Amino acid sequence: QVQLVESGGGLVQPGGSLRLSCAASGSIFSINAMAWYRQAPGKQRELVAGIHSGGSTNYRDSVKGRFTISSDNAKNTVYLQMNSLKPEDTAVYYCNAEIRALAGLVSDYWGKGILVTVSS
Repeated sequence: QVQLVESGGGLVQPGGSLRLSCAASGSIFSINAMAWYRQAPGKQRELVAGIHSGGSTNYRDSVKGRFTISSDNAKNTVYLQMNSLKPEDTAVYYCNAEIRALAGLVSDYWGKGILVTVSS
């Protein structure tokens, strides 16, 4: 069993910052990649940022220069530092990970999601 648990969401004013964390736990052999997605009301889930085990990262255009994804491999944790937040960043943010379990199977896992609200 593998679990992803997000933390760090909440309400922030426009221009403010938040840091999301996602910790993976359970029968993990290795983590190939981790990512953050978000889903705003009435919209499809979209990729925000991703990081691969080798350290390469990718971002959606609308968050480049404002958001930074990083990871602590020893803790099986991924972070999303969000600066200069805008109301349009309001969404439920989901952690995603591609994990090879101890049994050898590679699967995609999702956290339950955490709400980020950017509003004055």
